[in-house]
Amino acid sequence: MADAPPVVIPESEVEVTAVRAQGAGGQNVNKVSSAIHLRFDIRKSSLPPDHKERLLALSDRRITRDGVLVIKAQSHRTQELNRAEAWGRLHELVGSVARPPRQRRPTKPTAASRRRRLEEKSLRSQVKLLRQPVSG
Repeated sequence: MADAPPVVIPESEVEVTAVRAQGAGGQNVNKVSSAIHLRFDIRKSSLPPDHKERLLALSDRRITRDGVLVIKAQSHRTQELNRAEAWGRLHELVGSVARPPRQRRPTKPTAASRRRRLEEKSLRSQVKLLRQPVSG
C-alpha cells in the first residue's frame, strides 16, 4: 500500500509564542523566553475532514475541549531548537492520524486452540477434584 503524501500545515494556521521556561535552569531560564508555546486550532485548520475527526478523537491531554492542540517545547536552551521541536511534534501527531486505522476482521479460534482449551479445562477439573476431601 502506498503511503499518503505528507500533510502540509501552513504557518498561518499555527500560533507560536515564546514564553519563559519552567523548572531549574539558573538565571538564564528566569530572564530569557526560550520555551515555545505552539497552538493549532484543529477545527479551523485546512486539514482534510477525516484527519480532523481522527485528531479530535484522540485522548491526548494536549488537545483542549475547543479542539485546540497546545504543544509546549522547553527542553532546549535556544528558542530555535525549541521551535523546531514543537513543529516536529505537531507534524508527528498529525502524521500519526494521516493513515486510517486498519479495520479489524473478526476471526474464529482454530480447531487446535479449541481442543487445547478443553484439555486445559479438564486438567484443571482433575486438579480441583484431587483437592476435595477424601470420603469413606
